[in-house]
Amino acid sequence: MALSDLVLRDGRVLPKELFALTFSRSGGPGGQHANKTETKVDLRFDVAKAEAILGPDDCARIREVLESRLDGDGRVMVVSSEHRSQLDNIEAAIARMGALLAMALVRPKRRKKPKPSYGSKMRRLDEKRKRSETKRRRTGRDGD
Repeated sequence: MALSDLVLRDGRVLPKELFALTFSRSGGPGGQHANKTETKVDLRFDVAKAEAILGPDDCARIREVLESRLDGDGRVMVVSSEHRSQLDNIEAAIARMGALLAMALVRPKRRKKPKPSYGSKMRRLDEKRKRSETKRRRTGRDGD
């Protein structure tokens, strides 16, 4: 499987030209096979070039949320070496990159200040009236 365009959850498509794919030798199991094949996948997403598609606000959000995954050039980096096959590692890296970008682009909901219910307002006012009446009776005079 070759690198293809990445479709985000909101329907926007990131073209494959925004991604850079490099391979290297991976550690771990595989014996001689691991010593001679390049199965480790390094996938990088260029955030600066994606501004035309995503817009400056979303790109700034990606930079902020995924700051620990940015390389020196400001690209988001994902490495996959858990599989013994290069194709499986490519698929895993693409899936992880898609999940990371989707997570970074989710905007948290603004908190709405809660308002007291009608019943709680009535109970509070009723309690205030009772308390006022109790204090008025303590004075020994009849009111106003």
